[in-house]
Amino acid sequence: MNETRIALVTGGSRGLGRDMALSLARKGLDIILTYRSKKEEADEVVKQIEALGRKALSLPLDMNAFSSLEAFVKALIIELKTVWQTEAFDYLVNNAGMGATVPFEKVTETLFDEFLNVHFKSVYFLTQKLLPHLKEGGGIVNISSGTTRFANPGYSVYASMKGAIEVLTKYWAKELGPKGIRANVVAPGPVETDFNNAAIRSNPQMKERLAGLSPLGRVGTAEDIGSVVAFLCTDEAKWINGQRIEVSGGING
Repeated sequence: MNETRIALVTGGSRGLGRDMALSLARKGLDIILTYRSKKEEADEVVKQIEALGRKALSLPLDMNAFSSLEAFVKALIIELKTVWQTEAFDYLVNNAGMGATVPFEKVTETLFDEFLNVHFKSVYFLTQKLLPHLKEGGGIVNISSGTTRFANPGYSVYASMKGAIEVLTKYWAKELGPKGIRANVVAPGPVETDFNNAAIRSNPQMKERLAGLSPLGRVGTAEDIGSVVAFLCTDEAKWINGQRIEVSGGING
């Protein structure tokens, strides 16, 4: 009988994270997902995962509340012991995020600090705290953005933080490799989800413009991204390490 593998997906209650969690479950993994405030949405994803025959649970996690990370890790370990009789898991998907399109000259220190906490500082230190519980042979998948390669006005804060994550991933691949832990980045291009609903889904002109940037003639869907993340959390991807994989339909910038 194959050993059960467990993936932790932050921000797994909606959008890209929801499909990542479901795609991982379809690959035969059990799932722990986090949510910031929408417990009902997270519970619905748990039900969908259980319908696929996998175990799942959800835990609250606010990446902007940096001081709460320690309590989250303790709660996670309790659940691992209770549900799986272990203190370790196999894959960490750092997906939780927030979006905003704000011109550079209008960015406030408060907004900057929130983006810093959610997209970089908390990812850095949460992963550090979880490292003792990440199994040898497992992996980390960080979620970045196509906007680290091509500039999109209004994304100076978001893209800067994602650029930092891409550099950090290279260091994790180098430093954690001796532990048998891989680290990679998935960088989506324009994707139609509730994360950027105002920018794409409810703006037909923008959607048409962004679709025209791809040789495939459309914007991305959550399923386009989740399947790639799930692949990186399998033995088939065991020789992929320290890589940035852009999933943008071939946008040239």
